[in-house]
Amino acid sequence: MPSEWTTLRELLLPELHGGRRARGLERALREAVRDGRIHGGTRLPASRDLAGQLGLARGTVTAAYAQLVAEGYLVARRGSGTWVADGVATGGPGPGDASGTTGAALYDVRPGLPSMAQFPRAAWLAACRAGLAALSDADLSYPDPAGLPSLRAELAAYLSRVRAVRARADDLVITHGTFEGLGLLAGALRRRGHRRVAVEDPSNPEQGELLRRHGLRPVLVPVDERGLRVDELAATGCRAVIVTAAHQYPLGMALHPERRHALLDWARAHDGLIVEDDYDAEYRYDRPTVAALQGVDPSRVIGLGTLSKTLAPAIRLGWLVSAVEWVRDEVRTGKRLSDRGCSSLQQAAFAELLRTGGYDRHLRRTTAVYRRRRDALLAALPPGWTPIGIAAGLHVVVRLPDGADDRATAARLAEHGILVTPLSEYAHAAPSFPALVVGHARLTPDRLRAAAARFAAL
Repeated sequence: MPSEWTTLRELLLPELHGGRRARGLERALREAVRDGRIHGGTRLPASRDLAGQLGLARGTVTAAYAQLVAEGYLVARRGSGTWVADGVATGGPGPGDASGTTGAALYDVRPGLPSMAQFPRAAWLAACRAGLAALSDADLSYPDPAGLPSLRAELAAYLSRVRAVRARADDLVITHGTFEGLGLLAGALRRRGHRRVAVEDPSNPEQGELLRRHGLRPVLVPVDERGLRVDELAATGCRAVIVTAAHQYPLGMALHPERRHALLDWARAHDGLIVEDDYDAEYRYDRPTVAALQGVDPSRVIGLGTLSKTLAPAIRLGWLVSAVEWVRDEVRTGKRLSDRGCSSLQQAAFAELLRTGGYDRHLRRTTAVYRRRRDALLAALPPGWTPIGIAAGLHVVVRLPDGADDRATAARLAEHGILVTPLSEYAHAAPSFPALVVGHARLTPDRLRAAAARFAAL
């Protein structure tokens, strides 16, 4: 606010003496935010204005702003300027110093989200314009419940090329994300006489809640270091199972090749269906990701995918892939009767992003970003905190020393400004070891190192 900007000169100028005025500005702003002299939600002056107030080069102010944005003290909002981030004032020691206690979240490392700052705004805006221009007048009416034909064609080609999925455009149904696809599929299974569905343990607890709301009982099948225990699946009597084969959620391993074959053999022997949740398979950092199960046997595997982990949940687009005719027909009918289909405007934009290679470029760029962030976190973990799982995805499971209580550890970290999820929240039976599920995608390497420093100090 302009009335507050006039105070910045008096607040910051005393710190800007000597030869290193750029570092002095950065330090003065950081300390002013830390101790609450500049409150969260305050809009800072434009770099040119502040440079004029302080007698600095504009580039000096721009560099200081950029550094503090990277550290999380400031937030740059496109078209709206630079603001002080909420919840970073500690009244004492700042980020990286674990001796201070604060109720505000300094580091949110809970899993499940990509970095919103990496969203390709310019490319998405261009795709929205081009996609809208390509739509006919008829396309602006109620959409095809299965999805825009141009998007299904582009997506089928992309999934074939990147995930080795075997599907035609007509085998796809565009959804509002994985959970809508799973809900539509659950209703279809219920109508076909299914009453129970096998799920991994551990897994997302909301998955079981969704199944129960559709009249299906989730049956737990344990996961070990090689993935789903297919031998125990066979004993459940279920004829449908939900798996995260490429990157088990949350433990992080890929389903072992022997288990992949055994799972497909189970489906063939029991007239079963495998529901493959391919939620973040695009992100593998040490080697090419394992191909989708669906491509091995399309008659037994139903695929689910989403943009919530690669672009942003706000897009609200995902897909269901089924070469099984009755599944596809049931899901299309359910989609028509529930919401008449997803927005053609969003679908047209995503189709354009696929067609022009913008989505591939975004994935290549964010893969490099997330690899650096994951590496920074792992290098800074305290002794005795052991990462498990493959080098993939947007989170890492960190095993704690034997005898630790992961819920108590997460609660203590929360008291000191670090939000993290204990593994036991995903385990339906008692977990076999204590661990934390740490999301690394949303924080910069410096902030991840600072969070790990707090892990060690606490």
